[in-house]
Amino acid sequence: MVRRCGFNACSLNTCNLNARHPMPLAPSTVPTMIFIGVTTGQSSINRIFPRWAQALGLGECALRGLDFKLHDAPERYREAVDAIKRDPLTRGALVTTHKIDLCSACRDQFDHLDPLSASMGEISSIYKRGEALHGRAVDPWTVGLSLNAFLPPDHWRRTGAEVFILGAGGSAVALAWHLSKADHGPDRPSRIHVANRSQPRLDHLRALHAAWPGATPLSCHLVPRPEQADALVSTLPPGSLVVNATGLGKDAPGSPLTGAAEFPEHGLVWEFNYRGNLVFLDQARARQTARHLHIEDGWTYFLHGWTQVIADVFDIAIPSSGPLFEQLSTLAATTR
Repeated sequence: MVRRCGFNACSLNTCNLNARHPMPLAPSTVPTMIFIGVTTGQSSINRIFPRWAQALGLGECALRGLDFKLHDAPERYREAVDAIKRDPLTRGALVTTHKIDLCSACRDQFDHLDPLSASMGEISSIYKRGEALHGRAVDPWTVGLSLNAFLPPDHWRRTGAEVFILGAGGSAVALAWHLSKADHGPDRPSRIHVANRSQPRLDHLRALHAAWPGATPLSCHLVPRPEQADALVSTLPPGSLVVNATGLGKDAPGSPLTGAAEFPEHGLVWEFNYRGNLVFLDQARARQTARHLHIEDGWTYFLHGWTQVIADVFDIAIPSSGPLFEQLSTLAATTR
């Protein structure tokens, strides 16, 4: 049975209302999750969410996209968070791309901020418990789950390889934190490199890293031009991991590297994006055979990130592995 609503066809139990909303955000008419991003209407979550909502027994609910420009004005973020906080039927939000900017602009609007979120200065999950608005950084956990899904066992200890992260936003910080954890013991990269086109985000990461006990050595690189990033990638030892955490290819066109970039022999290449004109992914695939590369896109990262935030927003338990997660993964895969 299908009924009609203002934007899209809705199933009896779920409603997918993902459209760009002008500020202020209109009040919700059913329990609603907001998706804060740049091009939310293009995300696969628009097709996946109704299927997941039915599988999870969420009942009638909605997903609504809210698009912001990159590094938007602080008052825009504050208006969105205020609207979420005030509207009883708006249950929370997933934040992508704007995690650091939103935290910087809105930190005082949250009643409770997860300690890791507060220390890293980013928010990716917004949710409510009673009247209190909570903020949490999900990426430090989901990035590790996603990496472990393809990283060979004991990889870092066996190879002595390094990591090169392009970009210094919230996802890049989360990956650097995960790879710096002392409880990994000797199975950590020998060094983490982070390259970014502007200095402030690198300074932010360097300050955070200084407070992580026993952290993996970190080198920060200012690379205004892709050719400079190419030169650094060419110095990586065999088996190293190269990550595109810039958003280029999804939130903006292009790649942080040029087509001349030489990936490390037997290297791992991870594109955090899974949709868009993924030039970085194409560059890696062009060298895959010659350099014996293992290449991953951001699909698994996408699945872990969304399921963890949906669990926060609707106050349910969604495991990161096992039968239920596999069921959700299978439902999502049919939309690719």
